[in-house]
Amino acid sequence: MNTKVILQKDIPNLGEAGDVKEVARGYVRNFLLPNNLVILFNESSKAAIDHQKHIIKVKKDKRKKESEKIAEKVRTMQITIKQKAGEENKLFGSVTSLDIARALEKEGLTVDKKKIVLDEPIKELGSYKVHLKLDEGVSADLAIAVEGE
Repeated sequence: MNTKVILQKDIPNLGEAGDVKEVARGYVRNFLLPNNLVILFNESSKAAIDHQKHIIKVKKDKRKKESEKIAEKVRTMQITIKQKAGEENKLFGSVTSLDIARALEKEGLTVDKKKIVLDEPIKELGSYKVHLKLDEGVSADLAIAVEGE
């Protein structure tokens, strides 16, 4: 006999969170329920999941709008980062995504350093374009000038 359940989390080879699936009773009783991976299906649990999906969608839309606002600002700005440099414009150290995130914070923009795409750290003085992946489908290029102290 199978039991109808609603998945709470993505489960490989079974489905994604929010899916309604029919699963063997033993699998439900011995693994899925004890690990809080599913809830038993009934009309009230279905309504709760639908509500939860709606809330997730609203939050995702809000986050995307905020990312688009940040992307618009980033496209029109240039950030200057000062670092100590030696001969032939080589930096002592390098400019990393954390340095760029801190410089953006000084400009009033909060961007997670993980969203700043650097193929490798910047190790010389000069002008650079850095790509920011702010959200799904939202990205921007930031102009950076690295100057010596």
